[in-house]
Amino acid sequence: MPIDAAKAVAAEPRSTDIAWDHKDIQLYHLGLGAGRPATDPDELRYTLESKLHVLPSFATVAGGGMAVAGGLSAPGVDVNLAHVLHGGQTVTLHRPIPVSGKAVQTSTIPAVYDKGKAAVIVMRSDVADADGPLWTCDTQIFVRGEGGFGGDRGPSARLELPGRAPDRVEERTIREDQALLYRLSGDWNPLHADPEFAKLAGFDQPILHGLCTYGMTLKAVVDTVLGGDVSRVRSYTTRFAGVVFPGETLRLRMWEDAGRVQVAVSAVERDDAPVLADTVVEHN
Repeated sequence: MPIDAAKAVAAEPRSTDIAWDHKDIQLYHLGLGAGRPATDPDELRYTLESKLHVLPSFATVAGGGMAVAGGLSAPGVDVNLAHVLHGGQTVTLHRPIPVSGKAVQTSTIPAVYDKGKAAVIVMRSDVADADGPLWTCDTQIFVRGEGGFGGDRGPSARLELPGRAPDRVEERTIREDQALLYRLSGDWNPLHADPEFAKLAGFDQPILHGLCTYGMTLKAVVDTVLGGDVSRVRSYTTRFAGVVFPGETLRLRMWEDAGRVQVAVSAVERDDAPVLADTVVEHN
């Protein structure tokens, strides 16, 4: 069996040095569609180095996305990238991410769940710099065909949508080349760029990175609900419920409560097919 769950969970924590600067931040933001309109003062906070702030979801690509890469090469894990999909993501912020920095990332696999026809690998990365903890990422990777090993199925609770109309509805258009730009932040899986590879994985064309949709959604929440203040975000979690194709339009329905925004994201052109579910931004 390519996944040895016991070996993966028991493996020693793996640490690596990571670094980033304003160019990495700007490239990441551009990969999320920032900068439209290019001279909009609100967009310049994402694109101009003299005004730059850092969207908290940058944590998922800091250091070139080494958290996911390290997890998929961890002891006990040997998987086919064509069978890998991102299942869920949580980022917990301990303080705002600086525009440039050097830090140590410590990676572990706290759990491997057996979903029957698939396995879910939970990868955790804790990042700290000289001043202390910065963020914690929990990444759930769904690996088709790797279940059935008799392990724990793991949690399966779903978050119900509020029984009222959303407080906000936003739409965001995805550029045709957005996956090509986003992958420059470190996720080189050919599933997002190579049509032939996408066909081998069962898709008619390359799909957008789930983490790109994740970042776009957080940007929309920050811009519309949090007054553009990235420092208000405490944590952000989602479950990836469906794929997105470049060129499509995202519809984001938002429900606001004290210290919390729940979001449901769907693809407009495919009859609001679910894209992100169980999505919550906790904030100050």
